[in-house]
Amino acid sequence: MLFPHYRNSILFSNQIFGQVHSSLPPEALHSPWVLAWRTARAVLVVPVAEELFWRGWLLRWLINSSFQKVPLGAYSPFAFWITAALFASEHGPYWDVGLITGVLYNWWMIRTKSVASCILMHAVTNGLLSAYVIVYNQWQYWQ
Repeated sequence: MLFPHYRNSILFSNQIFGQVHSSLPPEALHSPWVLAWRTARAVLVVPVAEELFWRGWLLRWLINSSFQKVPLGAYSPFAFWITAALFASEHGPYWDVGLITGVLYNWWMIRTKSVASCILMHAVTNGLLSAYVIVYNQWQYWQ
């Protein structure tokens, strides 16, 4: 709101991060079936897969390649920031939002030492985003 169209700047819209757009074809935007499945995937599948990878494995693997020896919630500045940066890069032109949530999820993992709580936090985030996308027709957030 403070900087309209900032997503169109070279910092967010470029060859590396891509462009802001929806991956859904226009005819799918009005299909309750498609929207329900897309929401279910965002809330049930993505948080489990991503949190097991990012917080359950990578955060510990960057500390020690024998990651099972590293307790959940162990802290290393290097692992913390590399995981957050890679998580951000996965979010394309929304890398800034990915970085903020990556930092929050990493912090939450260190605080709670629980992958399950990170999965829940991520699921709630994606659920709220899905509701916003559908209610306000903001399809560009569904990359």
